[in-house]
Amino acid sequence: MQAVILAGGRGTRLRPFTSALPKPLVPVGDHPIIEIILRQLRRHGFREVIVSTGHLAELIEAFCGDGRRWGLRVRYVRETKPLSTAGALKNIRGLGSRFLTINGDILTTLDFRSLVRHHDKTGNAATLALRERTHVVSFGVLELDARGRVRSYTEKPRHDYLVSMGVNVFDRRALRHIREGEALGIPELVGRLLSAGEQVGGFTNKAEWLDIGRPEDYQDAQAIFESPRRRGRYLK
Repeated sequence: MQAVILAGGRGTRLRPFTSALPKPLVPVGDHPIIEIILRQLRRHGFREVIVSTGHLAELIEAFCGDGRRWGLRVRYVRETKPLSTAGALKNIRGLGSRFLTINGDILTTLDFRSLVRHHDKTGNAATLALRERTHVVSFGVLELDARGRVRSYTEKPRHDYLVSMGVNVFDRRALRHIREGEALGIPELVGRLLSAGEQVGGFTNKAEWLDIGRPEDYQDAQAIFESPRRRGRYLK
């Protein structure tokens, strides 16, 4: 199985940690984020990993090398200009009929193999890993009618919704919807697939998941890796 790690971003929201390091090399516990991802991919049966790099690409390439120490074949595609998450995929040669993509700043216990198996059963052009989130409003929320009279009053309502985990499986035909050299994000690519009548599915799961985009997220990740029991869920 093939996987693409999207590691070209500048990680500006995570400064000052990313002032000298690309975000995938920021350490969580004793391991850079990208090493944790590589070890997980190997454990879930992946053998070839393509890393799409941009900002401080040479540092990522120097650390990961050819992937041999993790039992992987690792190769690289460098962006000469920022192409965002989907645009970077168009530059990659030798992709198979379907491949997994993961953002280079994701920590999750998601079973990647199960995601791919689910995708293979569906015929989807893309399958997105999804996680349920709940937001509790801290106040009483009111609705008024046209005359300004209270129609409803709900104290601290809860809203449940699904969010993208930054882990996806694409069929190669999805790449037809990306133009050469175009900067395009995965949300925009999904929109194009839907507009073209392509089938896009979701893989809802209860895996642990952290998108390490902000200093507070990074602190949460460090707290997880300070606990041997919790760390073991990521590094079995």
